[in-house]
Amino acid sequence: MRIGELAASTGVSVRSLRYYEEQGLLASERSSSGQRLYTADAASRVILIQQLFAAGLNSITMAELLPCVLATSTRTSYLSERLLAERERIDAAITGLLSTRDALDAVIRDSGPNIVTAPSRVGS
Repeated sequence: MRIGELAASTGVSVRSLRYYEEQGLLASERSSSGQRLYTADAASRVILIQQLFAAGLNSITMAELLPCVLATSTRTSYLSERLLAERERIDAAITGLLSTRDALDAVIRDSGPNIVTAPSRVGS
């Protein structure tokens, strides 16, 4: 598939896809006319990259960890430890966000009936 098709199927901009390639996170081949061509599994990889960015990983860390996320056969004890460390960091961030949400809920609750609240989206 071409870059525009990959962008449309994943909701990720063409510019972001080019950046992922520059960072070594995504690979393409070139057609005879120079267009980028992606394999069928590129969309799932782009979605994973987006999830990892949303979780706070930077592209350097991602480039190091993606191979062992995608193929367990490439994992070394060091890379397994790095994956566990990133998971622990994400867990700590989630705990912090839940605490912040609880504090905001308390402020909203104490503000009286003038504040309209939306239902919580994260398990309360």
